[in-house]
Amino acid sequence: MTSPHEPKIYLLPNLMTAGNLFCGFAAVLKIIEGALLNNGGESAIHSYHTALAFILGACVFDLLDGRVARLGGYESPFGREFDSLADVVSFGLAPALMVWQIVLQDFHKTGWVIAFVYLLCGTLRLARFNCIAASASDTHEAKEHSKEFVGFPIPAAAGLIASLTLFMLWLEEGERTIGRWKFALPALLLFLSFMMFSKVRYPSFKGLNMRTQRSLPRFLLIIVVLAFAGLNYEWMPAVLFVLFLTYGFIRPLLSRPLRQEIEDEEHKE
Repeated sequence: MTSPHEPKIYLLPNLMTAGNLFCGFAAVLKIIEGALLNNGGESAIHSYHTALAFILGACVFDLLDGRVARLGGYESPFGREFDSLADVVSFGLAPALMVWQIVLQDFHKTGWVIAFVYLLCGTLRLARFNCIAASASDTHEAKEHSKEFVGFPIPAAAGLIASLTLFMLWLEEGERTIGRWKFALPALLLFLSFMMFSKVRYPSFKGLNMRTQRSLPRFLLIIVVLAFAGLNYEWMPAVLFVLFLTYGFIRPLLSRPLRQEIEDEEHKE
């Protein structure tokens, strides 16, 4: 007989979260592999490219697990906690380790501190997010909480770090280090650490699901953008993540109808 205190574990959304965790774990292994192949030229750079791809893959799994859970009505406290634990590895540890391997190790102890600050801020943000989600007991508060993020979400922060690093490696193709551009990464880590606890609000896009309807021209535009991003994976994801980061700053200046159109909020007929 199942204990009444046993948490509910829904298979499909938690499989997506397990995929997120696997990508984070694989990224860490590839970063370590690249470090061991430090003098291995193309082999080392291939390991770093693979690690970055796994971090971006974790972003996709993270996007899917929430969508699957909400679509089937399978959201649960267990899923929320599992998701956050996976996020610590994929979006906290893996990006911090990547930046440390590429540039921060040159700063010795200061590099340790910068990488740890990012990991700490990301973990604290996830803990705070879970506390807020758990306390949003009434329907209205829970609905408002689901519409937007206060501060830059950690999956987007990791995606921005990974995509920009991929872009820099592409600019300096054949080099293990990223040339002069690598010194922007420590500043980016610290900036994103601050942004995760800032009051800047970002849309969650949780209203976008399988039942969302859009006109044919807009549907075609989305397909074209996705196809273009896939064909230009070296730099296009970086552009998209930078646009999302910037959107939080210009969002308060937009009219409400335009904001609703961009963020796919549900309209009452």
